[in-house]
Amino acid sequence: MRKLAGFDFEGTDPELTGYMAVVEFEDLDGLAPGFNLTPRGLYTHGPAPGRVGVVDFDGGRFDRASEITPEDLESMLQRVSGTNVRLKSIEVATSYTDRSRQATTYRRGRILLAGDAAHVHSPFGGQGMNAGLGDAMNLGWKLAAVIKGWAPEDLLDTYTAERHPIGAWVLNWTRAQVAVIRPDPHARAIAAIMRDLIATKDGTSYFIEKISGVSLQYDLGGGHPLIGRSAPDFELEDGNRLGNLLHDGRGLLLDFASSDFLTTICDGLEDRLRYVRKRAKDDKGLSALLVRPDGFVAWAADAAPNAAAVKESIQRWFGASTARTT
Repeated sequence: MRKLAGFDFEGTDPELTGYMAVVEFEDLDGLAPGFNLTPRGLYTHGPAPGRVGVVDFDGGRFDRASEITPEDLESMLQRVSGTNVRLKSIEVATSYTDRSRQATTYRRGRILLAGDAAHVHSPFGGQGMNAGLGDAMNLGWKLAAVIKGWAPEDLLDTYTAERHPIGAWVLNWTRAQVAVIRPDPHARAIAAIMRDLIATKDGTSYFIEKISGVSLQYDLGGGHPLIGRSAPDFELEDGNRLGNLLHDGRGLLLDFASSDFLTTICDGLEDRLRYVRKRAKDDKGLSALLVRPDGFVAWAADAAPNAAAVKESIQRWFGASTARTT
């Protein structure tokens, strides 16, 4: 579909072929447990019995349409591990490469790409499912808003604007994983430096924030540092949590400071935006915030809310009110 629609799919060619499998061994022959870098690639063994992985820097020659045979997997394991490990059978196996490509845009008219259709990369770094779910969450509510008629069609253009940079980051993140496992002295030197950095407090924080997505921020404009970030899961005074209030697919205007003018600002928007006037057990110094259906903050205020700013943000993300004025 991507090809038929004329999407450009740019990126880098593979350096390696990887396999993940559950096998029955005939002879382990000293195959070490855990994650093992070798002069020829890397292999993993365990933690579950019979679970193995192997990476061979063969230029990504394996054809995914071909069957993974015990003989092929055994040969690769022997070559990469330097042992004479023997396999009796394969229960299940899959292959991958580090081919990294991304569509230059995620939208062409009525055709929108998400997940693997929009970006492909190796599984290193564990970001593939996060990226796909993030695409779906970002696009889903916007598509619904346009179909229901309360948002203009150009709202769909914000999908590429917000998610394309995240996809580009994921591709570079996985490329970096490959760079440090290459079987050469330069990669080993980089890996040693990375281990030293990870052992520091700042280094650990950096990697945790990147892997968890805590540091992810869309460029939505506005001056507050929380805008464009995933909303904290505030616990309200009644024990309810912000996450629970988003389950019905509507946005959320949380009023921690009981601002009088916010009470009626959502009138005529009830089908798409919920207003909640409650205090939080820890409001982090906020007086109010506007959260999109995908859980990202569209507007926030520490002091008394600016009426013009919140109205502009509501109009941008939730459309015009259907309430009658007198």
